[in-house]
Amino acid sequence: MDVTVAEYIRRTVLKMPRHEIKMMLQKWGFLSEAQLQTLNFHQIKDNISQEVVQLCEENSANIKQAAALDIIYNQIYQNKRMWSVYQMKKSGEEVEYFDIADFKKKFKRRIRSALKNVTITFKEYEDNAIWIRVAWGTPYKKPNQYKPSYVVYHSQTPFVFISASILKSNLPLLCQALTVASNYHDIREMELRSHSLNSLKDIVFKRYSQNFQTYTPKPLQGGNVEPENADIRIIHENRIEKERIHRLNQEVFGSGPQPKLEFAQYKLETIFKSGPKMDVLDKKEPFRCLVKFSSPHLLESLKSLAPADPYSKEGRQVMAESRNSPVS
Repeated sequence: MDVTVAEYIRRTVLKMPRHEIKMMLQKWGFLSEAQLQTLNFHQIKDNISQEVVQLCEENSANIKQAAALDIIYNQIYQNKRMWSVYQMKKSGEEVEYFDIADFKKKFKRRIRSALKNVTITFKEYEDNAIWIRVAWGTPYKKPNQYKPSYVVYHSQTPFVFISASILKSNLPLLCQALTVASNYHDIREMELRSHSLNSLKDIVFKRYSQNFQTYTPKPLQGGNVEPENADIRIIHENRIEKERIHRLNQEVFGSGPQPKLEFAQYKLETIFKSGPKMDVLDKKEPFRCLVKFSSPHLLESLKSLAPADPYSKEGRQVMAESRNSPVS
């Protein structure tokens, strides 16, 4: 077994929590059950990793097997990475039969036609997700296994999720390989990013629940207690306003938990007009700007805009667009 392969397997095992090493090795399936029985999982991780490497040497592991173990770790701990969403387009609306073998063949062929020093590994999961790991090299250097790109593609959908340590020169090649392999003709970044891959999937696959038609506003329970000497008209007005804000949030966001989005970007275009005696803003060309939102939990932050500025129609529009149809 190559020394670099042995070291990569050792480091991958060291990243795993000790109580999960056996489970991940079983998912890997490269070591036999009899070999796993010889491992002592109660010792320090460094010793466990050395023993795993010795067993892998017995089985003559190569970089493909090491990369497969790395995918298993990253699929389980996918939230350790920042994910970006890309959307592909095709000219027709026809639904084509998806052939995973053909997809792999086309993907490899497209990348290797431009770059020979590259390691490409695939792993399929039950939810139609195909995980792709690409370790990039250069024409004169071997692939860097410690800075690979991870791609998650759901067959029969136009969406791709990429977490990359990749040179800008290699990103177009990766995107070309994805479009060619999946029979699309164009791909663009949606400017949606998050550490939570599942939340990004919820957003683009519309898997969250909203109750536009079935929601019936209910009186709010609890909250701030009004002073005893407060004007009854003010108390009533405050209650009506709180219920209105609560209803707005329910209509826009629904009642379930929000997907965890950390970054969104919008291109806005508008035209300003000034008075008849002032022509400073009265231009035919629209005013364009780029608006970026970022937060540890962006949708929850946008949701709080309603109580912060309940009269802002623009604020409600931003919330609705972010929740329903994210665009760049």
